[in-house]
Amino acid sequence: MNTTSTTLEPALEFLARTLTTAEAAFNKLPGSAVIQRYVKSSHQNDPGRTILELILLIFAIRTLLQSRTRADKNYISFSDKEVDELVDEWTPEPLGQALSPQEQADLAAVPVISGPNGPRPKIASTGKTAVNLASFNFTGLSGSEEIKERAVEILRKYGLGSCGPPGFYGTLDVHMQLERDIADFLGTEASILYSQGFSTISSVIPAFCKRGDIIVADRGVNFAIQKGIQISRSTVRWFDHNDLKSLEEVLESVEKERKKRRGPLTRRFIVTEGVFEKDGAMVDLPKLIDIKFKHKYRLVLDESISFGTVGRTGRGLTELYNVPASKVDMLVGSVANGLNSCGGFCAGSQIVVNHQRINGLSFVFSASMPALLSVAASEGINILRNTPSILATLHENIQVTHAILDRVDCISIPSHPASPIIHIYIKNSKSSLHPSAAITMPVSNKPSNPTSILPKDAASWDWDIPTEEKLLQDVVDEALAQGVLVTKARRLRGQEMVEARPSIRLALTSALTKKETEKAVNVVKHALVKVLGKRR
Repeated sequence: MNTTSTTLEPALEFLARTLTTAEAAFNKLPGSAVIQRYVKSSHQNDPGRTILELILLIFAIRTLLQSRTRADKNYISFSDKEVDELVDEWTPEPLGQALSPQEQADLAAVPVISGPNGPRPKIASTGKTAVNLASFNFTGLSGSEEIKERAVEILRKYGLGSCGPPGFYGTLDVHMQLERDIADFLGTEASILYSQGFSTISSVIPAFCKRGDIIVADRGVNFAIQKGIQISRSTVRWFDHNDLKSLEEVLESVEKERKKRRGPLTRRFIVTEGVFEKDGAMVDLPKLIDIKFKHKYRLVLDESISFGTVGRTGRGLTELYNVPASKVDMLVGSVANGLNSCGGFCAGSQIVVNHQRINGLSFVFSASMPALLSVAASEGINILRNTPSILATLHENIQVTHAILDRVDCISIPSHPASPIIHIYIKNSKSSLHPSAAITMPVSNKPSNPTSILPKDAASWDWDIPTEEKLLQDVVDEALAQGVLVTKARRLRGQEMVEARPSIRLALTSALTKKETEKAVNVVKHALVKVLGKRR
């Protein structure tokens, strides 16, 4: 025994000296004391965790040291000639699917504009100008010389792109100024700027709504809102399009369901639009606010169409209905539509805005908008403030358009009388368009299923999408031949949750006088009567 101890003593002394030297060297390293405290506390509180971390450390070292490539016994060596032959035989898959005949026809029917866009653009195929009722130039800011001069000045000062997301080095003073201008214009504490209009609402929704939260949404919301709801992975309940009675019924059913299963209170949101992009309908904001407070929900209101177009100075539904903007939790708008620039915004409290600076996906990961477009939007806000007659002209043109089209028997208009976009549907004819039109289906009095986006009357829809698309395109072509540019409402068929009905969408503008608008709309009226009259 003594002999064994004597033999091991030099080895033990060497091991002790080595450990002492290693400990001294480790203690000289910056941050070594922090690591020692962490290891001691971790081992004391959870020894199993120490073993797991040791195993992971050994695995990491092994991974770093092992060979990056493995010998493949089945490796086949090709000669240069064989490689060239294989490359010549290879046919790459197309990046996208081939266009269908209908898509090719739609693409060929799109007119090409020569020169700048505006109220009277030049059509490249004919060389003639046309009155533009297709573009979102509601306030006539497109082509404004005042805005153009400021944009050129900013371009020379800042250059073109921002070259980075806002959270890194993409934020400029003009971006922050535009955020202040929007917040001051709407009467909110703050606002946040997004560089793409489509991704604004689809980023705002998942920034606040997470898995387990409740979203109660209108069945008629636009495609961007649908994408935002899908990304959020929240529990979704749907209410009938622009039907606030249906909304209350769904909110009550959500609360009954929660009490029945004794679920916890979660964050709850109502998501809808001010003016609906799909049909131009307008929500009753005061009643919606009352429902929101009664049931204790947060409201996400998309004013992409109504901002810059509705109200005396273009502040949207809050101005039209004299509702303080602070009562809307997240007020989303489009800088592209309302101010003829680009991007979008979300206005609300300081807390709401600051939360999005870290959690808004498009804000965090997308480059900020060019400085010149930010200044163009700020100039647009100043013009709306100082020239309310612009909105008065727009509203007058909307009234004139309704007065002409409401008398046409072969169409129906679902749009609100104050909406700057007017959708035109073909009025159903029970003798044509769809085989099922001859079947009269009774309207059910039962409430629609809130878990499905399909409304209760979906089974009775009798329009034939391909037939109506073709008829409406004929109307568009006839109007263009007479010097008026209009368009069908473009849809992503097969991608939206519910297929929207085909329609012609008129976009009114204050850049045209009342007389010019009246003349252009009469051309559209005659084209509708001429084309749709043939099918009777």
